[in-house]
Amino acid sequence: MSQPPPTEIKLHALDYLRVIRVRWPIVLLVFLLVMITAMVVTYVTPRKYAATATMQIKSADFMMELFGQGNSVAGAGSSFAPTQNQIIQRTEMLYPVVDSLRLAERWNSNKREAYYRLRNMLDVRSIPSTDLIEITATTLSPKESAEIANSVAEEYQKRRIQEVQKWLSRSLVSLETEVESQRKKVEELRATSARIRQEKKIVDLNPETVQEANQTADQALIAIDQQVHTERTRVAALKARYAQLNELSDETIMRSPQTLEINDPTIMQLWPEYQQSVAEETRLLNGGLAQNHPSIKALRAKKAERLNQLKQQIAAYRKTLGSSLALAEAALQSVEERAKAVQGEQQQSRVTAFEYTEAKNNYIQARRILEAAEMRLATEKMQITMPSSPAIIWEPAEPNNAVVSPKIVLNMIIAAVLGLVFGLGLAFMLEYLDTSVKTLEEVEQLLGVPVLAIITRDIKLLLNEPDSCPDAEAYRILRTNVEFNRKNPDANTITVVSGGAGEGKSTTIANLAHTFAKGGYNTLIVDADMRRPTQHRIFNATNDRGLTDYLMNSLTIEDVVLPTATPNLYLLPSGRQPLDAVGILNSQRLDELLAEVKARFDMIFFDSPPILGVSDAAILSSAMDYTMVVVQHRRFPKNMLNRVKQAITNVGGNILGVVLNNVDIRHDSQYEYYTSYYHYYSNPRLDEKKERKLATQKAAKLSSAPKAATSHPSTSDNPTDY
Repeated sequence: MSQPPPTEIKLHALDYLRVIRVRWPIVLLVFLLVMITAMVVTYVTPRKYAATATMQIKSADFMMELFGQGNSVAGAGSSFAPTQNQIIQRTEMLYPVVDSLRLAERWNSNKREAYYRLRNMLDVRSIPSTDLIEITATTLSPKESAEIANSVAEEYQKRRIQEVQKWLSRSLVSLETEVESQRKKVEELRATSARIRQEKKIVDLNPETVQEANQTADQALIAIDQQVHTERTRVAALKARYAQLNELSDETIMRSPQTLEINDPTIMQLWPEYQQSVAEETRLLNGGLAQNHPSIKALRAKKAERLNQLKQQIAAYRKTLGSSLALAEAALQSVEERAKAVQGEQQQSRVTAFEYTEAKNNYIQARRILEAAEMRLATEKMQITMPSSPAIIWEPAEPNNAVVSPKIVLNMIIAAVLGLVFGLGLAFMLEYLDTSVKTLEEVEQLLGVPVLAIITRDIKLLLNEPDSCPDAEAYRILRTNVEFNRKNPDANTITVVSGGAGEGKSTTIANLAHTFAKGGYNTLIVDADMRRPTQHRIFNATNDRGLTDYLMNSLTIEDVVLPTATPNLYLLPSGRQPLDAVGILNSQRLDELLAEVKARFDMIFFDSPPILGVSDAAILSSAMDYTMVVVQHRRFPKNMLNRVKQAITNVGGNILGVVLNNVDIRHDSQYEYYTSYYHYYSNPRLDEKKERKLATQKAAKLSSAPKAATSHPSTSDNPTDY
C-alpha cells in the first residue's frame, strides 16, 4: 500500500533566524568583502565639486489667448518647468557656452565631445511648487563648476529675453489686426439687429443688453398662470366641502358644527338652545312630572321649534355653499380662457421675435469679444513699454570646496545594505542547496517513522557522569519512546544502525543502555561492529574475547559477557576481527545467541557498522526484532535516508524509529523546546563539581582493578543477572 505524499512544511519566521544563525560566518564574510570593495572604490574615485545657480523662470502667461478661444500661444502649465529643464541641456543652449568658455580647447576635444561632457556635468531641476530652477555643474574643480553653472544660467536668460521680445512684437501686430477685424464685425451685427427690429416692429427697451424683447409678455403669462392655479385650488376645496356636507345627516351636522368648521352664526346660536331644552325636559321628567304636564308639553314644543329652525338653517347653508361652488367654477373657467389667450399671444410673439433675438445675441457676444481684445491690446502695449524679464538669476553660483562625489557615508551605507542582502541571499541559497537532514519533520516524512529523541551536540558518556546530569534526560526520553513504540514486550533485541560512519551510533547505544540499566532493566550491549569495534573502549574493557569467539568457537555466553561499572548493564565485546564478518553473522550460531540472550536479558542492543557501507548491518537488521536509525543532524543527506530505509526493509527489518543526533541548539533554536527542560529534572541540591569528582574517582578505581573488568560470569551464576 503506497504511502500518502508528505505534506508541505511551511517555514516559520524563526526558521529564517535559524538559517542566519547557522550561516552567520558566510554572511559576515560577504558583508566584509562588499564593505572592503566599497571602501577601495570610494578611495580611488576622483573627488568632484559642485556649484549651483538659482534662477526664476516665468511662463508666458502674459502671452494672451486670442479672443477667448482657449489656445495659448506659449503653453504654460505643469509641463513648462520640465520643458525648460530639457531646453537648457540642448545644443542650442550649450554650444554657445562651449564656445564662450573654450571648453573644447580646455578639455582637448572637439565641440561635439565637449557638449556631451558638459551635458553630463549638468543637473537641472525645478523646485516643486515654485518658479525656481537650479542649475548645478559638477566638475573636478570648484572654480570651474561655478564658472560653468553661471555661464549656462546667463545664456539661458539671454535667450529667453530675446525669445519673448520677438514673440511680443509678432503678437502685437497680429492682435491689432484681429481687433480691427472684430470691430468691423460688431458694426455689421449691430446694423443687422436694428434692421430686423424695425421690420418686425418689435418694441425692445434694452437693445444693448441681453434682456429679451418679450420679457414683459412672459411676466404677464406667469401672473395669469398663478391666478389659474389659485382658482383651481379654491374650486377643489369647495367641491370637497360641498360633497362632505351632502353625505352627512342634519343630526350629525347639528352635533358637531365646530368640528366641521361650519361658522354659521344662526346654527351656532340655535344648537345650544336646543340642547338646553332637551336637558330641561329630562330634568323635569326625572323630577316626577308626568308626560302630559303643561311644563313638559311647553318644553317639547320649544324643542321641536328649535329643531325645525336648525334643519332649515342647515339646508340654507348647503344651498349657499352650492352657489359659492358654482360661482367659483365659473370664475375658474373665465381665468383659464384668458390664460389660453395670453399663451397664444406669447407663442406668436416668440415666433415673430426669434430672428431678432438671435441677431441681437450675436451682436452682444461679438461686442464682448471686441471689448476683451481691446483690453488685451492695451495691456500688450503697456508690456512692450515696461517689459518684465522671463528669467531672473537670484543666486549666482559660487565655488564650493565641499566634496559631493564620492559620498563616503552614503556609499558605506549602500555597501552595508548590499553586503547584508548578498550575504543573506548566499546563506539562504546555501541552505536551499544543502540537502542534509535539518528537521525532524523531514526525517518523519521521508522514512515514515517517528523521531524517538533529539540528542544535542557534545553529549557526555553517562557512565562517567552522576545520575543528575542534565544530558541523561535526553536518553530517558529515548528510553520512554522505545518502550512505548515496541508493540510486543518480548521484542527486546534492537540493532542500532547509521547511514555512514561517525554518526554517533556507538555513543547513543552506550548511553541508552546505561539509561535502561538505571531504570531497572537487565541490559546487554553486543558490539557487532567487527570492523571498527568501539564499545570495549567506551567501557574500558578488554577485547580479547567476544562475539567473534562465540560465533566461531564453542564458547558459552558466560565466557564472553563482561559486567560494567553500571549495575544491570553487561557488555559483549566484538572480539577478534574476523576475515569474513558477513559469513560469521549469517550463521545458525547467531540465532542461538539471540535465543539465549533474549531469555537472559530484558533489553539487548547490537552495535552494527554503517548500513550503507557494508552488509553486516543488513544481516543484523533482518535478525533483530527492531532496528533504530541514528541520523546526524546537518550532515547526513536527505536522499540517503531512503536508501537506509530500503536497505532495512529489503532484508525484512522493522524500523523502530530514528534518533536525531548531534543537534546544535545554539544555532537551531527550534530544538530548545526538546532540551530546555533537562536541567529542570536534575537534582539542584547536589553540587555538580562534587558529582564529577566522585565519578572520576570511581572510574579510576575500576581501571585499577582489571580483574573485575575482565572477569567472566561463571556458569553457576544466575543468568537473569545479566
